[in-house]
Amino acid sequence: MLDLLIHNATLPDGRTAMSVAVQEGRIVEVTAGLMAPAHEVLDAQGMLLSPPFVDAHFHMDATLSYGLPRVNQSGTLLEGIALWGELKPLLTQDALIERALTYCDWAVAKGLLAIRTHVDVCDPRLLAVQALLEVKKRVAPYIDLQLVVFPQDGVLRGAQGPQQHMDNLVRALDLGVDVVGGIPHFERTMADGALSVKLLCELAARRGLRVDMHCDESDDPHSRHVETLAFETQRLGLQGRVTGSHLTSMHSMDNYYVSKLLPLMAEAQLQVVANPLINITLQGRHDSYPKRRGMTRVPELLAAGINVAFGHDCVMDPWYSLGSGDMLEVAHMGLHVAQMTSQAAMRQCFDAVTVNPARVLGLERYGLAGGCHADFVLLQAGNPVEAIRLRAPRLKVFRRGRLLSETAPATSALHLPGRPGLTSMMP
Repeated sequence: MLDLLIHNATLPDGRTAMSVAVQEGRIVEVTAGLMAPAHEVLDAQGMLLSPPFVDAHFHMDATLSYGLPRVNQSGTLLEGIALWGELKPLLTQDALIERALTYCDWAVAKGLLAIRTHVDVCDPRLLAVQALLEVKKRVAPYIDLQLVVFPQDGVLRGAQGPQQHMDNLVRALDLGVDVVGGIPHFERTMADGALSVKLLCELAARRGLRVDMHCDESDDPHSRHVETLAFETQRLGLQGRVTGSHLTSMHSMDNYYVSKLLPLMAEAQLQVVANPLINITLQGRHDSYPKRRGMTRVPELLAAGINVAFGHDCVMDPWYSLGSGDMLEVAHMGLHVAQMTSQAAMRQCFDAVTVNPARVLGLERYGLAGGCHADFVLLQAGNPVEAIRLRAPRLKVFRRGRLLSETAPATSALHLPGRPGLTSMMP
């Protein structure tokens, strides 16, 4: 007997009236109209059944700290970094853990079951590292949490010399952090930025780890560290294991240079994470008008065959005052900023918060097919485009076939003569 049978579901690829059979935490069959005995049967009523949402770029050590010790008045990236520097000495492990666990509760309610989070390693106490390693252990039954060592102040900019932050970073990896990160555009010089990419990629290659680099998060068209990242990826044989996050300088580069850059990135099998909510608010702050919006060239990257995911980046922290862990909100904003409004492009935006970031994280057995983990979200929407349009309620969220969260359908009662009594904003 099956543990769970879902029937009458619509899948993201457009198939309708589909059944999903679950046994011992795995999907055993996906087919139309399956009838089989099961301990639990769920009628999806034609709603969209999706694999869980995945956030490929987040900062959980800072989340829910908005207003501590003050608010970012300029709204700039650099004031956010300075503010985080003021906050770090005030952090406690218990507070870090509690804020992160609260955010993970929000994530589950939004069907977000895998998160890659960067964690600052410039504090010699490695307080945030230890806190998030503890959080990773606690949430393991319901969230895949992947940690990236992140030298927020620059890996070569230690007050005690260029080795200080590198030593912290290596210590964090030794404690069990999963991915090597960096921030080359925040090093003291362009040359130091390029050197940091080289050193960090070599470290990842020696340890057999993935790389996820904050790269060219700038309005400067001459910030071109992604070119170095592509070169080092090729040189060290890291193809498919390296991600460039942000890449906002690409919105300011001339088209000729980008026509050279995109094939280099594709050849190196780089993956890219854009962060629509945050970069359109942080970037372009020095512009009057015309005013740049700060998101990298998503349609062009996709057209070049490069895997592009969307990340939430921040929720209520020194850089961003809003957010709730809703990856459909991220997709909604990315769709608008990138002007991806064709049916195919809007579905690409849904992929950018599901299957594409799953590839970035290297998640195994992710998806809606036989043999995959029974992790999925039932959305109050008929298709991916409608899910984005409505930021659809997550009616039910499952992990390994077990119900984690459920939300009542969204309906509004109407009191209009001659009109229906309810509406759900769905045609």
